[in-house]
Amino acid sequence: MPLTRRHLLQTAAAAGLAPLLPRRLIAETQLGTGRLLTVSDGNLVLPGDFVFDGMPEPELASILAARHIDRQRLTPECNVTLWQDGEQTVLFDVGAGPDFMQSAGALQGNLEAAGITPEQVTAVVFTHAHPDHIWGLLDDFDEPAFPEARYLMGRAEWDYWWDPATVESIGAERQLFALGARRRMEVIEDRIERFEDGDEILPGLAAILTPGHTPGHMSFELRQGQAAALIVGDAIGNDHVAFARPGWEANSDQDPELGAKTRVALMDRLVQEQMPVIGFHLSQGGMGHVARAEDGYRFVPL
Repeated sequence: MPLTRRHLLQTAAAAGLAPLLPRRLIAETQLGTGRLLTVSDGNLVLPGDFVFDGMPEPELASILAARHIDRQRLTPECNVTLWQDGEQTVLFDVGAGPDFMQSAGALQGNLEAAGITPEQVTAVVFTHAHPDHIWGLLDDFDEPAFPEARYLMGRAEWDYWWDPATVESIGAERQLFALGARRRMEVIEDRIERFEDGDEILPGLAAILTPGHTPGHMSFELRQGQAAALIVGDAIGNDHVAFARPGWEANSDQDPELGAKTRVALMDRLVQEQMPVIGFHLSQGGMGHVARAEDGYRFVPL
C-alpha cells in the first residue's frame, strides 16, 4: 500500500505556549481503487499516569527516554480515519467536538480543508464511545453533525454505554464519559445500526471485536481485492509502550488485562500479515506498519 501524499496543512503558531496544538496533519494513501486518509481532530493533553500508572518504572523510563516521551505529560494526536471509494465516504469516529478538551475538536474545520463537507459523509462507524471518539457527533444545535450519514456501532459497545448502570460502575473518573456518550447516543437512537464481531458492515469492511480499552471496542479490516488495512482505534493506544511492551497493562484501558491480551494478538497479526495499521492516537498521522524490535515491536509510519 504505497504512500501517495503526506503533508502538513497547518502548524501551530506558538507550539509549547498553550495546550492547543492545532495541526492539520493528513496522511493519505491508496487502497485498491479507494482513498484512505486520516484527518486531525487536534490532540489530547493527558497526565502521564493516565497511561503509565502501574508500569515498571525503571524499564518504562528507558523506553520513554529512547523515544523522547515526557513521563509527566502526553499530547497524543487524534487521527480520524476517512475512507472514500467513489460510492461511499466513511468516517471512523467523529472526534471530540468542542466540549471535551481545548486542544481537540478540530475535525470539522480540517475536513473542510481537505475538501469534504459534512453532507458528503455517507456513514459514520464507531470504534468505541469515549469522548474523543463520539463527542463530535453533535453540532451547535445538538443535531447530528453529519446529517446524511448512516451511524453504525458494535452491539456490545452500544449496550454498555446505553445501560444506566454504567454511570455507577465505570468509576468516578470516567462518569462524565458515560454521561456524555449516553446524551449523544440518545440523539441517534432511532438511526443507529448495530453489528456483531465478524459482520461485514459495509462493502469491503469487516468488524473485529478488540475489547479491553472498552468492553465492546471494535477494529475494522478494510479490504479492496488483495489490498487491506486494519483500523484499530484505541486498541493500540500509542506508538511507544504499546509497541515496545504490548503485554503491559495500560491504565488508559477500562479492562487493562484484557486490553493487553488484545494488543498482543493485534501485534502478532499485523506483523505476520504485514498489514498496514491506522491508529487513532499513533503519531505522524497514524498510518504505518508494525515491525519486530528487540523483544517488542516498533511503529513504522508510512
